[in-house]
Order: sequence, then C-alpha cells, then structure tokens
Amino acid sequence: MKSPQSKPLLLAFVATMLASLSAMALGPDQPAPPFSLPSQGGGSTSLAEFAGHLVYLDFWASWCSPCRQSFPWMNEIQAKYAGRGLRVLAVNVDAKQSDAEGFLAQVPAQFTVAFDPKGQTPGLYQVKGMPTSFLIGSDGKVLMVHQSFHDGDRKELEASIEAALGVHPEAKP
Repeated sequence: MKSPQSKPLLLAFVATMLASLSAMALGPDQPAPPFSLPSQGGGSTSLAEFAGHLVYLDFWASWCSPCRQSFPWMNEIQAKYAGRGLRVLAVNVDAKQSDAEGFLAQVPAQFTVAFDPKGQTPGLYQVKGMPTSFLIGSDGKVLMVHQSFHDGDRKELEASIEAALGVHPEAKP
C-alpha cells in the first residue's frame, strides 16, 4: 500500500534523475569522446588523428535537408582555415552506407567523412537531431555545440571558428 508521502518522493526522485541527465549532456569544456570509424574511400579514421587541431565535428544523415545546406559551407571553411589548423570531420549515421554515398555523389565533401551505421558515436556525443556539430579545441575539449544548420548560422559558426583559431578581423585569411 502506498503512503501519502510516496508521490512527492517519487516526483523528487524523477526530478533529480532528469537534472542529472541534463547535467551529463556533452557540452563546452568536456573532453570529446574518442572514436574510430570506417572512412570514405576505405580505411578508417579516428578523432585521435586530429589531435592538436581544431576540429569541426558534424553528425549528418542523407535524409537531412539542413545537411545539404551545411556541406558547401563546411567545404568552404575547410579550404579557408585548413592552413590555420582547422579540420572538418563529418560522421554519417545512415543505416545503409549506400544512402550516404548517394548523398555524397550529389553534394561532394572536401573533408574527411566517416560512417557510423550503428549510431554508436552520436550516442557518445548525445546527439538529438541532424545535423549536430561540435567544435573541438586542439586540447580535445568541446568548445561549442550547435544543432541544425541554416544559412543564417554561417556567420556565428565562422566567428566561433575564428575565435578558436585566434584569427583577428584584420588578419583573416
């Protein structure tokens, strides 16, 4: 038989659990979880390969409309800031790699692409929607998390990249 105090205790327990779950969400100043995945063109790639670089890590899927908008921009920033140490790494989460390859045939990537058909890596990063991007500092810690992508996001995202690279307005590449 339930006591009159059990409902408030249960509510308090649920509130505590929800608070601790949100506290566990990957965010700024936390270490980026390591991973190794198959990469486009064969072989594999790992986050460790990018140690010492600023990494723009993007999770995407072939069915994601904002992802189609983000790829040309990621090509631009990779070309613009590669000489300053930026590396773009895009992790595809489609269950079938052929879906991702069809997307890439239409929207080519001029940066590293990895495949995670089981979705384990987005789980490590607590990704809730596509695309979700993480800016990871050369020390391996998350600097920024950004969900979705719209043309209006370009300026803000590039400003975050420039700040992390120490690019001053008068010294832009």
